[in-house]
Parts: sequence; structure tokens; C-alpha cells
Amino acid sequence: MSTKKIYILVGHPDKHPTLNSALADAYEKGAREAGHEVRRTHIADLSFDPVLHHGYREVQELELDLKKAQEDMRWADHYFLVYPNWWAGLPALLKGFFDRVWLPGFAFHFNDKYPFLWKKLLKGKTARVVITTDGAPLLSRILFGDNMNEIKKAILGFAGVRTSVTSIWTVKFRKESYCKRWFCIMEQWGRSAY
Repeated sequence: MSTKKIYILVGHPDKHPTLNSALADAYEKGAREAGHEVRRTHIADLSFDPVLHHGYREVQELELDLKKAQEDMRWADHYFLVYPNWWAGLPALLKGFFDRVWLPGFAFHFNDKYPFLWKKLLKGKTARVVITTDGAPLLSRILFGDNMNEIKKAILGFAGVRTSVTSIWTVKFRKESYCKRWFCIMEQWGRSAY
């Protein structure tokens, strides 16, 4: 197996250890043991304004942390993203991160003649997304729809990133042994850059 360049993004806005950061630790451990190159960002450590104040009408200068994130994303072959599902979507800080980083010229390019066509500038890259939630699968899907579409299709897929998403359900009510099984899975996925 050839080695890959992996960018890990922990999307939980809490700086303290969380299940999300522990899952990322396990993935990173497996990836490094397999010889993959890894760069890692925790959204809580970044200093940036999460509001795209003028949409694409005006250029909003990227903060240094966001420039570094774009550089790491360009560098990587594969992304690993883990975050909690809050109110059937991404935490606000993570959504703001994508609003600011996922820009024309970086992630995509609009076609001036045919606005419904765009160039996917990150085509060829892959991603594994892990979403943690306290909700139960059936009830969540009935009440809120598919919480995976936003990240898989509207964000990563829009830029051409081939994405696989896994949800870890009802985490608040699980025993430690359940989480340990997921840590083993994350290590395996990290080894294979899956």
C-alpha cells in the first residue's frame, strides 16, 4: 500500500478532550503507524472570524490560521473530519470555517457563461467524515432528514472530494466498551487511509 498525505480536522469547538478528539487521536495513531504523513487541525485552536460578512461580493482577507488550513488541504490526498451533530448539522464554528475557507479559486470555480456549471478544484481527493450524535438513527432521520448531505454533497462533494460518511449514534448513552470498539475501527481506517 502506498502512503498518503492526510489532513485531520477535529470539528468540535471544545478545546477539552472529547469523544471527537479521541476518535481523531486513534485515526492519527493508525495513520502514523502505517507511515502516512499527517497534518492535524483542531477547530478550537484556530483564530478566525467565522462570518463571511459579504458573501463573495467582496474579498475578506483570510487569517493566518485559515491560510494554513487551505495549504494543508491542498497538500493532502485524503481528509479525515470528525465533528458532533448539533441541531441536525455542523457546529456553528465548523460551518463558519467552511464558509471562510471553501472559496471560489480554492475549492471550486464558477463558470461565468453557465452558472449552473462549476469546476471542482479538489477533484481526486477523498474524505472520511465521522459524525457523532446523541440522537437515535431512525428518529433523527424521520424528524430532521439526512444529516450527512450537508458535508458530503453541499460542501466536500461540491468541490469534487469523494466522501464517505459514518455516523456514530446515541453516544451519550453508550458504555466505554462501545467507544473502545470505535477507537479500534478508527485506527484501522487510519492505517488504510480510509
